[in-house]
Amino acid sequence: MTSSPRTGARPRASGRRLLPADPLLRRLVLMGLVNSVGDGLFVTVNVLFFTRSIGLTPTSVALGLTVAGVCGVLAGVPMGRLADRVGSKRLLLAVGPLEAAAVLGYAFVHSFAAFVVLACAATALSRGAAAVRSALIARALPAEGQVRARALLRSVMNAGLVVGSGGAALALQADSYTGYVTMLVLDAVSFLGVTVLLAGLPVGAVTAAGARATGAGGAARATGVKGATGAEGAGGTAADDSRGPRTALRDRRYLLVTALHAVLELQLAVLTVGLPLWIVLGTGAPAAVLAAVNVVNCLLVVVFQVRASRGVTDVASAARACSRGALLLAGGCLVYAAAQYGPAWAAAGALLAGALVHTLGELLTSAGGWTLSLDLADPGAHGEYQGVFMSGQAAAHVIGPLVVTLTAVDHGAVGWVVLAGVFALAGPALTAAVRGAAPGAAPGAAVRLG
Repeated sequence: MTSSPRTGARPRASGRRLLPADPLLRRLVLMGLVNSVGDGLFVTVNVLFFTRSIGLTPTSVALGLTVAGVCGVLAGVPMGRLADRVGSKRLLLAVGPLEAAAVLGYAFVHSFAAFVVLACAATALSRGAAAVRSALIARALPAEGQVRARALLRSVMNAGLVVGSGGAALALQADSYTGYVTMLVLDAVSFLGVTVLLAGLPVGAVTAAGARATGAGGAARATGVKGATGAEGAGGTAADDSRGPRTALRDRRYLLVTALHAVLELQLAVLTVGLPLWIVLGTGAPAAVLAAVNVVNCLLVVVFQVRASRGVTDVASAARACSRGALLLAGGCLVYAAAQYGPAWAAAGALLAGALVHTLGELLTSAGGWTLSLDLADPGAHGEYQGVFMSGQAAAHVIGPLVVTLTAVDHGAVGWVVLAGVFALAGPALTAAVRGAAPGAAPGAAVRLG
């Protein structure tokens, strides 16, 4: 890979720089950091705020968040299609302030009905914005730096979540309405900060360079930078081929890959729901092990996500990464199951070892998933395609807690074995689904970055 800021976007610091030298990637990293710090602040305190300050019951909160999660699943494709029409950047500039208003709105909620409505709006905006950001990155960054750049962004975002969670500990200690609302305000400020950074995002020049590189490379992976950038900059649309862009919801291979990768995304529920309950209900390990597991997971993602993306360069290598990651996720489940047996120290060791194996699998499936979501998409409809892929992930996050509870939590070691089997089968199935696939390259569809 080249390290040129215009052609390689290689996410490596230059000299004494702590941020990438490429101006576009540097701005994206700063946006991701600010956004994830805000997310860390909110996610850490939101449930306690809803129950202790608003007065909702835990069951009501769980029900409301589940309904909101379904709204998030449904938001990805419409938001992606809108981004294809009006431009990813332009849409995100409008969505950021709306997200800030939504999170501030929680401070004025005093009923379950109002909570559900606001949670649905906030989640739909959040999941839709994630799809639009993914489409913007797909179109703006050059092909050869795409996966490594996303790996860097994920590392930075995990670091931001840790920082935000640490800051929110002050509000948890105070356990007051004022403290919780302060976290909401800071999260809203983070959305506005991201919007300000987005306004100065230098997408035009990089996109033009990427389009030239793609045209010269011929077989280079399509990243949605094709089209007449001059017309785009003037607010027009490029001349389209008569075939036009494909439709993601009718692309059966892409839908199958999305579904299979969503199965691998169940690993998040394993980590956030299944493991905490398993530690308390199914093992003799001290509850404090959960904190250690979370630290292991976050640190490994921060340190090794970029390295795990090396070698993931096309559809075939992405499928292999997902298949290897799936086997590691399956192995992690089997190690978690073993924590049921033996003394507390052995259980704690097994849980930490399982978290290590699990996280390695997560790193590989994430890197592989990014490449598949991009390479199999029509470059002229990245918004819609990324909306479909993100909706698959969102669906996995909604049903994941139920799946993990009905297997590992309710049935112990046998349930963990069942989960391991699900992961182990999903990997090879995904590899089979992409066999013979070429990168999505619908000719000349119009591209709008905003």
